Amino acid sequence: MINLFANLLVGMGAGILILALRPVRRLIAQLSPGPLRRHWYVLATMILFFTVGYLGYLAFQWHAHLAFHDLFAPIVFFLGACFVLLVGYLSLETAIDARRMAALEQESITDPLMGIYNRRYLDRRLAHEEHRAQRYGLPLSILMIDIDHFKEVNDTYGHPVGDVILRGLGELITDTVRSTDIVARYGGEEIMVIAPSTPIGTAARLADRLRQAVENASLATHVVEGNKKPLHITISIGVAHLGQNHHDTRGLVQSADEAMYRAKREGRNRVVIDG
Repeated sequence: MINLFANLLVGMGAGILILALRPVRRLIAQLSPGPLRRHWYVLATMILFFTVGYLGYLAFQWHAHLAFHDLFAPIVFFLGACFVLLVGYLSLETAIDARRMAALEQESITDPLMGIYNRRYLDRRLAHEEHRAQRYGLPLSILMIDIDHFKEVNDTYGHPVGDVILRGLGELITDTVRSTDIVARYGGEEIMVIAPSTPIGTAARLADRLRQAVENASLATHVVEGNKKPLHITISIGVAHLGQNHHDTRGLVQSADEAMYRAKREGRNRVVIDG
């Protein structure tokens, strides 16, 4: 009876180890290629190795459990397998929860239409960059961007086309600026680009590169006599920097906004630098 119980514990342990490969496999599938994924592959290989060890122990010790103290090793084998299974499922659930929380965090700071950061994240990040610039004496510039005649686009082609343009503009600006720049929807069709550690001259060149990229791009199409035609837009950009004239982001944003409206008054499709 003791021998049967001991063999049953070891056999169940081997089965549990095989079950433990399921959450490990699901976890590996969620990981991007890299060192962490390779480490989990190593763990899966070790589980297989221990499974073979359980079966080997069972084969060689099939009739060796004669007294109660002989149950010690089978019990340890069984509990060890349970531990591996529990760790596997806890790791999988932790990874799923972490991914879900990351997705929720991303949704909370992303504008659903344009796919760029929203105003809440913009305000928080702008305050952070202001503090960083003032603490370390770094330059800080911002670009205020607005679509020229966007109301006419909506009135002429409809809001669905306008939404396509907004999404395309968000993607184009994100792809054009540097990885260190922050692109966010300020309000309506206005977009702000925060350019940390960037002097006004560099920011002005970045703004003109954006202006040209938008002017040359086709962000949507419209139908003319049954044929699809590319629809082009232009943007006006105001550039301002944190410096002698502006000691906080409130004045910085106001100056960039005023420079942007000046660009519109002066003919649109241009860049105006504050001051």
